[in-house]
Amino acid sequence: MNQRLPVVTARDAIRALERAGFMVSRQTGSHCRLIHASDPARKVTVPVHSGDLKRGTLRAIVAQAGMTVDEFVALL
Repeated sequence: MNQRLPVVTARDAIRALERAGFMVSRQTGSHCRLIHASDPARKVTVPVHSGDLKRGTLRAIVAQAGMTVDEFVALL
């Protein structure tokens, strides 16, 4: 099923990625860097700004994580 991405905040996206096995490695300024616990080559950068993430930015985050949209939505 090709599901449309919901509107989420950066904090919601970070929580979903943590459920997927990522952990926060560092935060520099307004960007949070997450690394997967079992595969350190999988790295994701999430901009932590006020308001919601744009759909294109969220789609890029999901792609960086190596996940599908359906997998990501299930973790929200």
